[in-house]
Amino acid sequence: MLTQKEKEKIISKYKLHGVDTGSPEVQIALFTEEVKKLLLHFKKHPKDLHSKRGLLKMVVKRKALLNYLKEEDSKRYNNILKKVGLKK
Repeated sequence: MLTQKEKEKIISKYKLHGVDTGSPEVQIALFTEEVKKLLLHFKKHPKDLHSKRGLLKMVVKRKALLNYLKEEDSKRYNNILKKVGLKK
């Protein structure tokens, strides 16, 4: 789980305006960082099935946000893919 300072750092990097905390870009970035942390956790604890379920839920939510952003504004979609480092 991300600490409050890590979340604030990610939000400040991806926010669209001054008080932005819920835009799709910010949410996608937060989910991506959380997924990266969980993948490191699974290298040490491969049988942790409860956390794996949470990981899969996060990946599905991130995919839904990416699909929404792709339909609404493809330019923003491509920008967030490049910034976060995801493939199409």
